[in-house]
Amino acid sequence: MSSLTLSSLRQIMRAMLDHPGFDRVMSKVDVVSASPGKVVCEMRVEEEHTNRGGTLHGGLTATLVDVISTMAIMHTERGAPGVSVDMNITYMNAAKIGEDVLITAQVLKQGRTLAFATVDLTSKASGKLIAQGRHTKHLGSG
Repeated sequence: MSSLTLSSLRQIMRAMLDHPGFDRVMSKVDVVSASPGKVVCEMRVEEEHTNRGGTLHGGLTATLVDVISTMAIMHTERGAPGVSVDMNITYMNAAKIGEDVLITAQVLKQGRTLAFATVDLTSKASGKLIAQGRHTKHLGSG
């Protein structure tokens, strides 16, 4: 399987939103750019994305790490999404309603059976790091 294009990544995102499952929480995420092994998305924090404290919900942050790192892994020569083996997120700063967040996923390494990615969520205005995630995926016995 070959690397996906920016256009095909956007089509995948649209297809996810058309499905009645959980991925619909990604409806306000825009794919900004993509290069092999790297995907950058943007999202404005709205009330539907927040916790009781009025800031970006940690569960949505984890979903952003999961989905956007998977897109970066799919945007490699192998093109396989894989299945999650391990994921962790470090939360450093809050993102408030109205704040634009950049989500940058980068594949660190892709081997025969595993892929490793990192994801930074940063404030578009200040550049402040909101959260950072690491995601390991099993790609099969390829």
